[in-house]
Amino acid sequence: QVQLVESGGGLVQPGGSLRLSCAASGFTFEMYDMSWYLQAPGKQRELVAAITSGGTTNYADSVKGRFTISRDNAKNTVYLQMNSLKPEDTAVYFCNAARVRLGRRINYWGQGTQVTVSS
Repeated sequence: QVQLVESGGGLVQPGGSLRLSCAASGFTFEMYDMSWYLQAPGKQRELVAAITSGGTTNYADSVKGRFTISRDNAKNTVYLQMNSLKPEDTAVYFCNAARVRLGRRINYWGQGTQVTVSS
């Protein structure tokens, strides 16, 4: 059974930091590209940061220099370190695992964790 379980969200003041974690199980974690997405109320889900199975990272322009994505294949976990948080970072953050196998894209999602940036 595939599971992606996010944790680490919460309420933080502007300028503060949070570290999100996503614990994966039920699939071969090291073979998957891992990503974090956010979804603000009334808006579409959008990519925040991604890390490939080989460790290459990319970020949305809005978070470059503030957020860092990393993965620990020994722990089947991907992280999102979020610094210098802004009110506009407020959203539900989702973990995603993806790969292409035999020409078919496989996609798994977590249930999301709420991040609220407010004074």
